[in-house]
Amino acid sequence: MGENIYSKITPEILEMTELCRRNGKIDPELYAKLDVKRGLRDINGKGVLAGLTEIADVHAYNVVDGKTVPCDGQLFYRGYDVEDIVKGFPAGAHNGFEEVTYLLLFGELPTQNELNNFCDVLGYYRSLPPNFVRDIIMKKASKDMMNTLARSVLMLYAYDDNPDDISVPNVLRQSLQLIAQFPMLAVYGYRAYQHYWNDDSLIIHNPDPKLSTAENILKMLRRDEKYTPLEAKLLDLALVLHAEHGGGNNSTFTTHVVTSTGTDTYSSIVASLGSLKGPRHGGANIRVMKMMADLKDHVHDWKDKDALRNYLDGLLNKQGFDRSGLIYGMGHAVYSLSDPRARVLKRFTERLSQEKGCEEEYHLYCDVAEIAADLISRQRKIYKGVSANVDFYSGFVYQMLDLPMELYTPIFAIARISGWCAHRIEELVNDGKIIRPAYKNVLETRQYVEMKDRK
Repeated sequence: MGENIYSKITPEILEMTELCRRNGKIDPELYAKLDVKRGLRDINGKGVLAGLTEIADVHAYNVVDGKTVPCDGQLFYRGYDVEDIVKGFPAGAHNGFEEVTYLLLFGELPTQNELNNFCDVLGYYRSLPPNFVRDIIMKKASKDMMNTLARSVLMLYAYDDNPDDISVPNVLRQSLQLIAQFPMLAVYGYRAYQHYWNDDSLIIHNPDPKLSTAENILKMLRRDEKYTPLEAKLLDLALVLHAEHGGGNNSTFTTHVVTSTGTDTYSSIVASLGSLKGPRHGGANIRVMKMMADLKDHVHDWKDKDALRNYLDGLLNKQGFDRSGLIYGMGHAVYSLSDPRARVLKRFTERLSQEKGCEEEYHLYCDVAEIAADLISRQRKIYKGVSANVDFYSGFVYQMLDLPMELYTPIFAIARISGWCAHRIEELVNDGKIIRPAYKNVLETRQYVEMKDRK
């Protein structure tokens, strides 16, 4: 195949790039001088207040005698502690994600009858328009599953008789359909990628409307369509823990920003997908997995804590892995002493590691988390505590579930669309104004120069 001229960086492009760099750099000192909260967060990591919500809350510190004191993190869905929600799931149940989705959308915990009816609604919507897989997903399969997912969502607009109606009933209908369809869009997109780019057999399994979201993901992905109850439980738990994280995280804030313009549901969700695709947001667990693979290449005795410490110390000093100076999966923009999602996932991860014969690797993760937190606290200027976040363990869980790495971020999206839709509806219900923050221009005005006088 010949060179793709549309993807080539030419000398002209490089020359113009230098203009961008030379004329686009802003003096970093100006941000402090003008009190600009870069990333919309202050020096302690606290976000700038940009809106109000009743959907979720993140608690990471207490105020004692007027001082901010870090504490073990808590995550609340509609006022309920997510750890209590998880504890309340019936033994053997695999539809915790459906229960949490109901809670996020409607603000109340469902009764058993309400949950059953809600699962029936999602099961009814768990299908795609006729020939959609053939005409859309299988055509020009992308190497990136998030792009595939976004393209599919945009194309669903064309199959909707009322795509631009932003009344709450219609947006709720669209939301329920997308929540139900996301697993199919992601899995089928991966199957198309494997077939067209890796010459794998093309296998399409239909979802079962009677199964949960987690069960259907495993059923559709696996050739034999089989999975264990614990596998379904762990994936369901991962979906629950990724479903929502407040209005200020990047992709959910994107939902609010784009929804405030009055645009359609499909465009709003695709904008959030674009945000989540960014490696600073949704791809963290992939970097954790690659870092851990590199660690295993360099530390052959996983029980040698001195060797682990030396490796991690090298990462912090930009002497190992990608030389970024980061230990991936450690620390969080909000949480300090602990991430509640990581605490919950860690407990169940141990059980899955026993079923899969991966106890030694589980203990490796635990040791790395402990040593890394100590090293970071000693070597970095930390304004709050540091601990392992949910991304540190989620990739390991997906690995034990034999989920392909290409689907790690789409699975995040399968979970988070519940939160996005809840926030979109909240924005519409409250008739919010279009979101338009201020940017201060720091370039002095200049006198226009005629073409003949330019140099």
